[in-house]
Amino acid sequence: MSMFKWEVVDPAPGQPVAPNQRLPWGRTVGLGAQHVVAMFGATFVFPIVMGLDPNLAIMFSGLCTIGFLLICNNKVPSYLGTSASFVAGVAAIRAQGGDSADVTGAILVAGLVLAAIGVAVHFAGAGLIHKILPPAVTGAVVMLIGFNLAPVVAGIYWPQDQWIALATAAFMVCAAVLLPGFWSRIAVFLALVFGYVASVLADKIFGAITSVTPVSGGQAVEHDRVSWAGVKAADWIGFPSGKLADGVSVVHGPSFSMTFILLVLPGVIALIAENTGHVKAVAEMTGDNLDPYMGRAIAADGAATAFASVFGGSPTTTYAENIGVMGATKVYSTAAYYVAGVVAILLGLCPKFGAIVNATPGGVLGGITVVLYGMIGLVGAKIWVENNVDFGNPVNMVGLAGGLIAGIGGVTLKITDDFELGGIALGTILVIVFFHLVKGRSVDATSGEVTKRL
Repeated sequence: MSMFKWEVVDPAPGQPVAPNQRLPWGRTVGLGAQHVVAMFGATFVFPIVMGLDPNLAIMFSGLCTIGFLLICNNKVPSYLGTSASFVAGVAAIRAQGGDSADVTGAILVAGLVLAAIGVAVHFAGAGLIHKILPPAVTGAVVMLIGFNLAPVVAGIYWPQDQWIALATAAFMVCAAVLLPGFWSRIAVFLALVFGYVASVLADKIFGAITSVTPVSGGQAVEHDRVSWAGVKAADWIGFPSGKLADGVSVVHGPSFSMTFILLVLPGVIALIAENTGHVKAVAEMTGDNLDPYMGRAIAADGAATAFASVFGGSPTTTYAENIGVMGATKVYSTAAYYVAGVVAILLGLCPKFGAIVNATPGGVLGGITVVLYGMIGLVGAKIWVENNVDFGNPVNMVGLAGGLIAGIGGVTLKITDDFELGGIALGTILVIVFFHLVKGRSVDATSGEVTKRL
């Protein structure tokens, strides 16, 4: 097939549609829209919690998805939504006084590092990843990234409206587990709608609430849970514009600081694990050997993250939600992803849509993030379980322990008066160094001699 020519098929129920095939355009457009709904919730929630513009994130998710498909020669059907892997690093940057330009500058460098790793994997083979970042290490890093975010929920979002947060979290848990098929895969989106409606009803029934908001300067103020003043003022059509909460323009150039770059680099490890796992999942579903495209996929994600960051957009990653849609429909056509990319670009060019997203109540974000951040952390445990990591082996137990506590607890190591390592950055370094320091070695319980251990 040429790059943009798909074999048109009309399969029997349950028969798969291959990446180089497509359904008639009417049904393909419908599937593309379904992919947009699947990625929608997380793709705009994470920019909000990172202090970036969700409208810009949606638009770049579409652009980056199309770029990803082109780089992977239409062999890896995937959607690139906003990555959660940098949320903790971004929180640390802002806690140290960094603004949105510092955030996007640090993420841009991380994207370039990821792209370079992808190129190396393409030429050296996927075994390079497993040698440097075995499952024991990858799981630990992903876990500390997720659990490091707990104070963000507890200190920022949850206190804004604890009862709406609790109700939203409960709804999201039930939706993700109890709803059938596709509906469970869009639990984030459904929880957002539920929380939004609950907040509107609470305003009408109970009136305004008094709490600390991100723009109240640390003081509790009386405010409506939902304010659509910005929605009314926004245009229907236009490029994302205006100012972010910290005063930086929505579309802005990056600023670079080595201290801030080190805070987000651990997210690269999480993205490598994500992309590797997702490519393997797609390969298993389609029956294709996608190992030759593993490096391309990682490089494409890194390039997409860097590209979006140049303009103030959010980092990207391949989305499990959309892989889940493929698993449910057995339609793996890349044509549907091109449609999804175009739809996302059009949504990004509707400022009124972005204003609605930006009006999401803090309590709703508290309920969603308390579940999402925990899920990120537990993905690390999932990596351990799926790869049979043996914690009876002291290399795994002791080699990872110090880094986990340092990363999750926010331990710092002062190098000079102007530079220190802490939190996720220090935790990741300790996990990798301690693990490889003792990997393959152990002490014989009887003789006390150090011996090689496979």
